[in-house]
Amino acid sequence: MSDHTVSTRPAPDWLWHLGLLAALVLRGVIYRQLAPLSERLTALLPINRHSATGEAIAFFLYDVPKVMLLLTLIVFAMGVVRSWFAPERTRALLAGRREGVGNVLAAALGVVTPFCSCSAVPLFIGLVSAGVPLGVTFSFLISAPMVNEVALVLLFGLVGWQVAAVYFGFGLAVAIVSGWVIGRLHLEGWLQDWVRDIHSGAALPEAFESDRLSLIDRYRLGFAALREIVGRVWIWILAGIGTGALIHGYVPEDLMARIMGAEAWWSVPAAVAIGIPMYTNAAGVIPIVEALLDKGAALGTVLAFMMSVIALSLPEMIILKQVLSLRLIAVFVAVVGSGILAVGYLFNVLF
Repeated sequence: MSDHTVSTRPAPDWLWHLGLLAALVLRGVIYRQLAPLSERLTALLPINRHSATGEAIAFFLYDVPKVMLLLTLIVFAMGVVRSWFAPERTRALLAGRREGVGNVLAAALGVVTPFCSCSAVPLFIGLVSAGVPLGVTFSFLISAPMVNEVALVLLFGLVGWQVAAVYFGFGLAVAIVSGWVIGRLHLEGWLQDWVRDIHSGAALPEAFESDRLSLIDRYRLGFAALREIVGRVWIWILAGIGTGALIHGYVPEDLMARIMGAEAWWSVPAAVAIGIPMYTNAAGVIPIVEALLDKGAALGTVLAFMMSVIALSLPEMIILKQVLSLRLIAVFVAVVGSGILAVGYLFNVLF
């Protein structure tokens, strides 16, 4: 009996590059057809296109593929970028940094880590355990979910580059200043006992495996990040867009203007208070932001709501309780919440 076993050989590098180029071209073609396609699909349904239900369905059918196309592109790209930033490298970059410089660096690193608040906590724990100053780690914890590239790209795609740029600046400022303030309070004694007992002088590897990866290996890591992150957040995207669609179609404009209008002084703290018990990420909350803005809500109030949902979610607090005492969690919420309130009021004045 002859042996028909055929050895499989990896695809050549040029095929990877060609495949990625073809995928980008196809994505661009699909993206340009989203608006007419969503209108055609809505027209096939036995509903009035201009009714509340028609508006909600058209919003949902347009935003789901739009958000998913944006998300998959940026997650893959940042998965490739992150192949140069292993957790060990992150700890090495931050360990021993002085406050101020460390806060800025930690916040900047948070921008290139597409984590939701809960998935950023494990790395936060690793940074604290490695002896990185507490305030510096908080700058990372705030920045990673709130000012990451997923939030920025989706904001750019949904509400324009001006809002995305200003949000980036103020969000980064909240992360840096809040972390610096917490660091100056010297609250290391309010960590949980097991964290305080960890020796801060743990050795860090001098060489990183990520330095030896080929470009094709980094492509593979990009696809792995795509499977992991999109697989984890797609349900929140659908929930967020569904909520946004309901707001877009059914919530009266005058009601939203009263609750989140710039004239109501209490609207910003109310939006923050409403946002904290919720749990989603940038991909899930931005469609809600878009719908609220369409209903006439004030920009600063809506962004304060968004920041509180992403950076101060209740599930994040529950996880942090394993590392921080209740007193330190209260300080964290108070400091970050104050920064978010300031951003909300300032946006309402400027825009």
